[in-house]
Amino acid sequence: MRRVVGVAALLLVAGCSTAESPGGSAPPADPPKGIKVEVVADGLSHPWEVGFLPDGRMLVTERPGRLVLVDKGQKTQIKADLGDVVARGEGGLMGLLVHPDFATTKRFTACFNTANDIRLVTFELDGFQASRVKNPLRDGFPANPSGRHSGCRLSLDKDGSLLVGTGDTARASIPQDRNSLGGKVLKLNLETGEGGVLTYGHRNVQGVAVRKDGLIMAAEHGPDVDDEVNVIKPGANYGWDPSKGGTEGGYDEDVPMTDLERFPDAVPAVWSSGRPTEAICDAVFLEGAEWGDMDGVLAVTALKGSKVLLFTVTVEGGVHSVSIPPELDDTHGRLRGAELGPDKALYVTTSNGTNDKVLKVTRG
Repeated sequence: MRRVVGVAALLLVAGCSTAESPGGSAPPADPPKGIKVEVVADGLSHPWEVGFLPDGRMLVTERPGRLVLVDKGQKTQIKADLGDVVARGEGGLMGLLVHPDFATTKRFTACFNTANDIRLVTFELDGFQASRVKNPLRDGFPANPSGRHSGCRLSLDKDGSLLVGTGDTARASIPQDRNSLGGKVLKLNLETGEGGVLTYGHRNVQGVAVRKDGLIMAAEHGPDVDDEVNVIKPGANYGWDPSKGGTEGGYDEDVPMTDLERFPDAVPAVWSSGRPTEAICDAVFLEGAEWGDMDGVLAVTALKGSKVLLFTVTVEGGVHSVSIPPELDDTHGRLRGAELGPDKALYVTTSNGTNDKVLKVTRG
């Protein structure tokens, strides 16, 4: 297991939340008009992440341990060494990031569970075959044998760094342990894997979105209450501590998602689901004139809630309002991945287990 690198340099003084109503729900807004949803690929099994190649083709990770290339609706399984992927419960082949220089390097990075840990591996694509070139790029992320709280969402920061949202693997001490890579948002060098903890005190980060001005927001699973959307501030504690400061031997999920009594400086969520939870998942900012007045909206998928939530976000990162388009409200089952395509359309994956799909969402 590799040592955490650069933690002290990245754990800076955290600021306070800029939410209009920290930790609370935002007022509902009228759903947008003109939303169109079409199926661009089907016959998949728990597609976890979509990554776009420069020519518009899609790489899709399937949680059972398969990598698929989608070209105009036609699926081809990529031949890749994925024999060490352990798919169990919430774990398996998960996050995917196509490198920004893919046109010349042909590289992408994937995140997956093994028998011993969760790790990042960088691959090089040659036709329909992918070979490992950084094996691993970074390993030693904690893993639960059941796959619980595996996290593993990848995103690219504005400065080109790799952002990784991780889960606490349902182990009580991990979220507040700054020497552990679990229950964190990590900031790593995409080429070397070096770097460390950007934020800590998370339960299970399932989405990391970067706005074009550099604002980072994360979507996080709550227990039976309080899914959270958070603004990510370097060095900040987000207040999840099921160990109750080390006094609790088990995994006590009755503690607050953001425990401001134990951690007065913890960053409150800019939005919280309250009860019931939606099991919010991936997150991406909509960008482009194609979206009209939705340009800059944060789109967040939901598994249990089977919907897409659209957050109107202020310049500072506060949530002004939330809307749910009826076209994506319990119409396609559980929704997991969310990615903006080169055509500025929103691509969403379903996660129902059989005949899963990639959906293309546009606004007419």
